[in-house]
Amino acid sequence: MSTVAPLLDGTVVASAATTLVVAPRVLRAGARPPGRGRTIGPEAPLAAVVALILLNQVLVAVYVNRVHGGDPSFIARYLPPGWFDVPRLDALAAHVPAPELLAPSVLRVQAFLELPLVLLAFVSVVRRLDGALYVRLARSPLLPLAAVSYTAAFCAVEWDLRNPYTVDDLVLRVLSAAVTPPLIAWTARREPASDTAAPARGNPFLFALDLWAYGQLMLVLYDTALLYNLARLGDHLLPAAAATAVLVATRLAARSAAPRTGPHTAALTATIGRALALLLVPALAIRYAESFGTPRLAVLAGLLVIGAALRRDAPRLLMPAVAGAAVGYLIAVLVPGPYYEATLLRSATGALLAATALCALLDTTRARLVVRS
Repeated sequence: MSTVAPLLDGTVVASAATTLVVAPRVLRAGARPPGRGRTIGPEAPLAAVVALILLNQVLVAVYVNRVHGGDPSFIARYLPPGWFDVPRLDALAAHVPAPELLAPSVLRVQAFLELPLVLLAFVSVVRRLDGALYVRLARSPLLPLAAVSYTAAFCAVEWDLRNPYTVDDLVLRVLSAAVTPPLIAWTARREPASDTAAPARGNPFLFALDLWAYGQLMLVLYDTALLYNLARLGDHLLPAAAATAVLVATRLAARSAAPRTGPHTAALTATIGRALALLLVPALAIRYAESFGTPRLAVLAGLLVIGAALRRDAPRLLMPAVAGAAVGYLIAVLVPGPYYEATLLRSATGALLAATALCALLDTTRARLVVRS
């Protein structure tokens, strides 16, 4: 157990308790009035943040090569193995004046950008399922609460991996927590009513593919940029291209025909929406507690949150939930990913697809029985 485990465990408990109280109230509240501005959506700011992170990685490479002779050990020795595989970029680095001014690109810039990255990615996934739910969450107290919870988790891990820039990073993370929720809320306030019906609404199959694609892109970014391993970007171009193609294909597929949903599929879609709302605040704390805190506590908190989301439609979704859990478990055991997040993404996607398939089968069987009767 790490030295920051009590802080992470406390964040898990506080976040889970908060979301169980606040999220149901947000979901029961009436829909917010639609905006009148031009649609921005969270995807555009998310793309901008990703571009800034990648640009910063280029600046890191220039700084390391020009100022430290290509040797990142000055900072890598403070971090676990697997960080700072920095490309040479000699042709570019040779033409950059005053490279010593790029010193803040090492750890500090990214400390500010990580919170908007994860929050924008989360609400972008929500918008794929339900545009109205995205607006409701982005304009609710859940978003600043999530910023506080995520920042506490980030800061705990930051302190566990202490380095010469830790104090700077902590200040930047707190500053990011102050400015990120208003930015996301502002984009949500401009969402017109016509855009609150997201492409995958009512179609958990398309949403499962969207979830996998967004998760895959975040894993690529994690493997390359967030660990300062830009030299490995070429190895991840194919998965990134495949995930992007899936996002384009699901959007086109959703626009081509209206989804046909029965009671089981509709219940599953509503449950997914509730689960996303309930997970918004504690998600990151639960994840980090698996590695730096108490894993059993993280699992218990996750199960309580998912159970709260399932409670309303539990009788109808009992069989699909059991089938999904079984498939997810088998995937995690038989085809695990190279690390925790990759395994979790595979397992969650498989579980959701299995539950969706069984819901569709149950709805089809019910429709046939109704016609025959």
